[in-house]
Amino acid sequence: MSERLRFLRTASGAIGVTIVLFVVVVAVFGQYAAPHDPYKPVAGLGNFAQPSSHALLGTDDLGRDVFSRLLYGGRSVLGLALAATLLAYLIGLAVGLTAGYSRSKLDPLLMRTVDVMLAFPPLLFMLVLITGAGSSIGVLIVGVAAIQAPGISRIVRTATLEVSVRGYVEAAVARGERAIAVVVREVLPNILAPVLVDAGLRFTYSILIIASVNFLGLGLQAPRSDWALMVTEDRQYISLNAWAVLAPAAMIALLTIGVNLTGDAIARSLGRSYVPKATRTIPV
Repeated sequence: MSERLRFLRTASGAIGVTIVLFVVVVAVFGQYAAPHDPYKPVAGLGNFAQPSSHALLGTDDLGRDVFSRLLYGGRSVLGLALAATLLAYLIGLAVGLTAGYSRSKLDPLLMRTVDVMLAFPPLLFMLVLITGAGSSIGVLIVGVAAIQAPGISRIVRTATLEVSVRGYVEAAVARGERAIAVVVREVLPNILAPVLVDAGLRFTYSILIIASVNFLGLGLQAPRSDWALMVTEDRQYISLNAWAVLAPAAMIALLTIGVNLTGDAIARSLGRSYVPKATRTIPV
């Protein structure tokens, strides 16, 4: 097995990847196995029907099949969290690399801006943004990215400060390479380890923020199938059909647990095996 995949040899890595793959398969391909239309009541069954062969997890407050809605509801959770996390890393890498490598007045200016952003409570920031800009997919993605980017910037800056004083970076500068070339070729590849370790936690945090906003009814709106929306729509009727709440909540929990287990396994693997790119021994 490749050294890059050695984390799969650990129990936490194997379990985490299995859980994540299971949730991803359900979210991406589940719609093709849904027995009913997730937006229409099941014919012949009333509201809060108990699990049966016609509705494996029963029906919700509008008589819709919970199992079908569960199979449809993961795409928005995964898609929004992934898009927000990627945007956050684009911003965080740009700010962190610029601040860490420039060693000029730009560094404290950027970091003080980051400190101001970090001072805002994440959920309060999202509520204010949605109140002012309205509720839409774009606003959700930008809001979550804005929350995540400051923390990423600090991690990237710290790693960049450490790497930028290494001999191979100074040698590249001495050769007269442009700053952007030095950052892309020498600095960025050698800070990927801490960035990758942090990515799992950021992705999990994005899921929780988006789920929280949807749960409050300020994100995606009904009748859209979304795991967090399913919880908020049926939580007051949990005594009538608990599966309408427990099933989507369990899928969100499984996803976060799987990502965390995988991230921990990758962190331990990189901690044992990672060597900066320019200092690895080249076989003769």
